[in-house]
Amino acid sequence: MSAAILALNAGSSSIKFGLFEVGDDSKLRLMSKGGIEGVGGDPHFTAKDAAGSTLADKHWQGKDAAFDAMLGALLAWAEHHVQPDTLAAVGHRVVHGGRRFTVPVRLTGEILQQLDALTSLAPLHQPHSLAPVRALMALRPGLPQVACFDTAFHSTMPAVATRFALPREYEAEGVRRYGFHGLSYEYIARTLRQQAPGLAAGRVVVAHLGNGASLCAMQDGRSQDTTMGFTALDGLVMGTRCGTLDAGVVLYMLQQKGLSAHEVEHVLYERSGLLGVSGVSSDMRTLLASPDPRAREAVELFAFRVGQETAAMAAALGGLDGFVFTGGIGEHAAECRALVCERLHWLGVELDAAANTGGAGRISTPGSRVEVHVIPTDEQATIAGHTRDLIA
Repeated sequence: MSAAILALNAGSSSIKFGLFEVGDDSKLRLMSKGGIEGVGGDPHFTAKDAAGSTLADKHWQGKDAAFDAMLGALLAWAEHHVQPDTLAAVGHRVVHGGRRFTVPVRLTGEILQQLDALTSLAPLHQPHSLAPVRALMALRPGLPQVACFDTAFHSTMPAVATRFALPREYEAEGVRRYGFHGLSYEYIARTLRQQAPGLAAGRVVVAHLGNGASLCAMQDGRSQDTTMGFTALDGLVMGTRCGTLDAGVVLYMLQQKGLSAHEVEHVLYERSGLLGVSGVSSDMRTLLASPDPRAREAVELFAFRVGQETAAMAAALGGLDGFVFTGGIGEHAAECRALVCERLHWLGVELDAAANTGGAGRISTPGSRVEVHVIPTDEQATIAGHTRDLIA
């Protein structure tokens, strides 16, 4: 009898999952993937097999959509789906590991308390990461659970890349640059070693572009700098998040506009970014198709900021050998990739238009000084791999 691992990636309104079989050779094989969308409203559970065929499709009404009940239904479906094999463990994406948790850990009640204590560093994300852990501890007390941290990949950054120019007591309290999207970057670093080992050993900027977006500067597959900092609000323009912002704007909102801290938080996290600039949508697909000139302005600002921050990442690396697009926008929006590459032409990027339209593998010309690739990310596979290794 073989084992299976369930990888969970919980957000504010969704839970994504991947169900993997662990073969006799310890290799992972995707059995199913899907998730629950609309958490907090009228949730919708879907599951598909590795070929994309639908295995499950279920709706709940709001009154029947208690979080623990939904997660219990997902767990029961997974356990039934893997029979006669055994569900050996559940792995979780946990947004913040702070300075202490730089490798995956087996979850216990004590460690859960320590991760709870980090909520002040990620108040809008950490509770959603830990909610499934609590629910599963109650539903299946004996089922091993593993935490995999989005901040861990960036633990290799030099001190100069983690420090704010603030009084030292703030750094002692944990106010520093951590970086996020680490599970995605780890997957890309590993995949790039397989697909282009020579390039992977060099200086590469990876662009995880989606509703949340960031860049990571890698040298030999290790993080040297990243655009997200103390929170997932920093850096690039995102779907509804502003990205890098003069702190004086926050003071203006507080002092001149009379907004409360909670109202400022709502503006910066929920009303800004592509949505705020366009007034149309936070979805890049909608903006690219829209005739509204404000939509185009939002797209151009997005590409401008990616180009600008890439230059900063290249400076941290002392040059640039490769650039990788990943994430929902990075993998699927060819027009957006072209706009970004146009901004990077001065760094040596020459885009192959036909390859870019195809959107897979290398999309730069043979003569391009900087290799450009599109690599789909898979955070759930990274989580499953760590979970397998930890419980083996």
